Amino acid sequence: MKTNYHTHTTFCDGKNTPKEMVEEALKKGFSILGFSSHSLYPHAADWHMPAKEHKNYFETIRSLAKEYSGKIKIYAGLEADYIPTFACDFKWAYKEFSPDYIIGSVHYLTGKKGFFTVDGPFTEVSEGLERVYGGDGKKAVCEYFDRQRQMMASQKIMILGHADLIRIRNERLKFFDEGASWYKKELKATAKAAAQAGVIVEINTGGIARGNLDDVYPSAEFLELFYKAGVPVTFSSDAHNAAALDAAFDRAELAAVRAGYTEAAFLEDGQVKFFQLDGSLKR
Repeated sequence: MKTNYHTHTTFCDGKNTPKEMVEEALKKGFSILGFSSHSLYPHAADWHMPAKEHKNYFETIRSLAKEYSGKIKIYAGLEADYIPTFACDFKWAYKEFSPDYIIGSVHYLTGKKGFFTVDGPFTEVSEGLERVYGGDGKKAVCEYFDRQRQMMASQKIMILGHADLIRIRNERLKFFDEGASWYKKELKATAKAAAQAGVIVEINTGGIARGNLDDVYPSAEFLELFYKAGVPVTFSSDAHNAAALDAAFDRAELAAVRAGYTEAAFLEDGQVKFFQLDGSLKR
């Protein structure tokens, strides 16, 4: 099967309309396409969907689901940002919209001296690390994973978004060592938390699609920990344009198989189901 639940459109920071994304998904042979507009409801940054657009967004996606019924299954979800003490409880905030699923993601790190997005431009991340954490990369990384664990324990989400997004600027800024024992400890704790929360972890190819990282999220080591913890995976491209709907899906499947997975999860009509992976890829 070919599925993708992490898709952005012109409702937030995507480049194509929902209909254009559906048409391209059909050309690419998708069975299921899920939309996941960035949301910080009832707040918003310039890359989130405005609060006033949520109703229109869900009506639009569900109208497309009816229009393309029999050709492709379409679901209306959200990628909800988690910021402790700021973001509303997901279950309460989105109740009136009844999203088909929620991807829970941590993009922001905050402190007494401000905030920054971990996947922002190099200058934003570099300056944010200095301003908010006094240049202490370890502290920033530990807080990033701690917030993910808080989110999974307290919020109703189905999919954990780009689990180690914090890596995106590390190759250049080198603010932490991915081989350090403390970092490995954070990964293990987060994999355990994902298993306890019963979430699906996405193997996200967005870093590859946009040329920001020549690897999938999560890393090979992190993915093995998820596998050992019994956490299911799904494939997503975090597509911000139609051409990227299936970007590097071959690498995502290879990463899954190498980590030990023999099947991948997909969401259909509110249920989690599985399809078999090509075991020969491991060779």
